[in-house]
Amino acid sequence: MQKTITVSTPQHNILVDITSDVEKVVKLAGISSGLVNVYVQGATAGIMIQENWDDSVQNDVVSLMKKLIPAGVWEHDAQDNNGDSHLKAGLVGPSETIPIVNGKMGLSTWQNIFLCEFDGPRNSRNIVITLIESEK
Repeated sequence: MQKTITVSTPQHNILVDITSDVEKVVKLAGISSGLVNVYVQGATAGIMIQENWDDSVQNDVVSLMKKLIPAGVWEHDAQDNNGDSHLKAGLVGPSETIPIVNGKMGLSTWQNIFLCEFDGPRNSRNIVITLIESEK
């Protein structure tokens, strides 16, 4: 099964929790055991599994990325002023794969799935969710 969801992002450099959206698709699929892949389309966003307890870790991720990859100093900025966004997305990567165990995602208590927006705000980011069922 495969489903595309659309998420809007409110600002530049933010992590948006999409766990509940992915959970709905997993539930709809009715798969007991298998894998779910979460993939963002676009060259300036990524997908990351990270702590969900509060916003501090997500804010720290954004701060780290800004320190590692500052804006305004890249060759690509001459094209559309988002060279840092491309580099951040490349570092994080566009997808994560999570096991499905007993019909639910096998995330730990403190893990959630985040869309990493590095070039927002955006009216829409398409996220392709692909489910693969284990053989019975």
